[in-house]
Amino acid sequence: MDSSNEFSYFAYGSNMSTKRLVARLPSARSFAVGFLAGYKLTFDKASKDGSGKCDCEYTGNDGDRVYGVIFKVTHKERAALDRFEGAGKGYEPLSVRVETATGAVYALTYVATKKQRGLQPYHWYKQHVLVGAREANLPEDYVRAIEAVASIDDPDSTRTEHELRPYSAA
Repeated sequence: MDSSNEFSYFAYGSNMSTKRLVARLPSARSFAVGFLAGYKLTFDKASKDGSGKCDCEYTGNDGDRVYGVIFKVTHKERAALDRFEGAGKGYEPLSVRVETATGAVYALTYVATKKQRGLQPYHWYKQHVLVGAREANLPEDYVRAIEAVASIDDPDSTRTEHELRPYSAA
């Protein structure tokens, strides 16, 4: 595909899961793995469902890193990405410099604007993040840190089943 028809999108949370992202944006294809220096991963974005979602929070500390996956996405799917990411409803798009094994790549990501300390993700949401992190072969200590994040049951069992369905399909 002609790269002028695409943009780079840096997924660091639940959209790192290729199955989840491609179900939402059929054109998405993994391009590279990388990290944002000076950011830390948090689960304190206040979701409308009452749980915590991922944020890459700027710290300015070069030792802090948020790892993720850069996807190429067609421009025609940008509006859909904004909807799925909640642009203007708790997240805002931001252009970031992602460090990769082959050099820096500028990509679009989304940062939280509605944060609340102490929130916990639902188990299914954390599962999306872990599936994507493992799929991308992110550093083991980073994956272990995500595994250590406390998560809670979603009171809506139908939503839980719906969210986990892509991983149970053969």
